[in-house]
Amino acid sequence: MTSATDSPSPAVIRLIATDLDGTLLRDDKTVSDRTVAALAAAEEAGIEVFFVTGRPARWMDVVSDHVHGHGLAICANGAAVADLHAGGELVEVRPLERAIALDVVHSLRAAAPGTTFAVELATGIHYEPDYPPFHLDPCASVAVAEKLLHEEPPGTGVPVLKLLAHHAELAPDDFLALARATAGERASFTRSSPTALLEVSGPGVSKASTLELCCAERGISPAEVVAFGDMPNDVEMLSWAGTSYAMGNAHPAALAAASGRTSTNGEDGVAVVIERIIAERRASGIGR
Repeated sequence: MTSATDSPSPAVIRLIATDLDGTLLRDDKTVSDRTVAALAAAEEAGIEVFFVTGRPARWMDVVSDHVHGHGLAICANGAAVADLHAGGELVEVRPLERAIALDVVHSLRAAAPGTTFAVELATGIHYEPDYPPFHLDPCASVAVAEKLLHEEPPGTGVPVLKLLAHHAELAPDDFLALARATAGERASFTRSSPTALLEVSGPGVSKASTLELCCAERGISPAEVVAFGDMPNDVEMLSWAGTSYAMGNAHPAALAAASGRTSTNGEDGVAVVIERIIAERRASGIGR
């Protein structure tokens, strides 16, 4: 694996895809002035920037002021594309079918007793009584998963973006491995939290698969993409992009998937690489 300072950049970079928490954002959930400047420089150079995150669209205020051009962000691990210029309006949804979500609930309860669940809908999150509460969502309803996933009358149902599964005792990676072994053929399982909190999406839904769709619409190939990430939910994206960087603080799975490594999120590792890309473009006369 090469570092941010000794690895060559591809000849033409058309899109930068970056995770947020643990990657673009510092630990206090802010975007540094250096990173803000680097993002603006990339857009000025004609490089599109996509924020690609596990966060729901309603938690994107932290970066909404730093979206240029298209204004789109990939949220909920690829389950939604949001227009941040339009207040986070969802322009595309790749839902988790409620029947599949219920099947996963029953399977994980049997395989890992004590698992509790939350349901992330396109309109907000709802969770079971014993699930760690979401203080950022005071209007969330509380009920057992079967009730939360109850199918509403045709035409009125709100799409399920992802199912969240929490276990208070299992090690995070062990819980993820167990879930994939138990129900991995029915849904996509990943994680981004330091705790045993799994994120469950529809089959084939990931940051990478939705990013691939967005790039295809723009005629952008993987070779023209640089991606950044730090956790297991970034692995597919880091593997798909032609050039990718795991943060200095990254999970071993992200480090193994990336083609390069940059500094930590607290050291503005994303900005370090973008600055080098811009400098190389200017030196070669590429870009605006």
